[in-house]
Amino acid sequence: MQDEENIKIIEEIPESQDDTTVEEFIYNDDGDEDLKATLKKARKDLKVALKEKQEYLTSWQRERADFQNFKKDESARTDRMLGVAKENFAYDLMPALDAYDMAFSNKEAWEKVDKNWRTGVEYIHQQILKALEDNGIAEVPAQIGQIIDPNLHEAIETIPTDDNSKDNTIASLIQKGYKIGSKTIRPARVNVFGIKE
Repeated sequence: MQDEENIKIIEEIPESQDDTTVEEFIYNDDGDEDLKATLKKARKDLKVALKEKQEYLTSWQRERADFQNFKKDESARTDRMLGVAKENFAYDLMPALDAYDMAFSNKEAWEKVDKNWRTGVEYIHQQILKALEDNGIAEVPAQIGQIIDPNLHEAIETIPTDDNSKDNTIASLIQKGYKIGSKTIRPARVNVFGIKE
């Protein structure tokens, strides 16, 4: 803003063929020929310098904005890559988690296992679930009696029922599902109650 005012002031200084008006405007005397030439050159140099300064400033501001956009894009790309890595981490652990779930589901056989060994295995299972939770990965809620949500659950089989209150509710959980935030990476596989026809 100040530069534009300086340019205006310089442009407002009256010019004439022999530059006598400029000297009169500044010094109020006839002046020297060398002084006239120096003043004229200084005015031109100042105009050029102010113009170049404005170009450099504009260029710097544009580069700074481009860099800010680059940082924002890079941050978004990093977040996407982190999301993909978390998904892959969860996919790699799912078979082990499914094996734990199958082992725990047979209560009779599980109770026959040595208590100390069973406690250790359950502790390891809890550590794995904690690692998943720390990475934003959670089990998809799938409780018996819960209304089925096609975004979270995959219906495997329909169990006939006469009870209208059970229609479209979960009858049993076959396989746990997992999600990262609000994104389901594997839906829970469930059996669903349906009204007999």
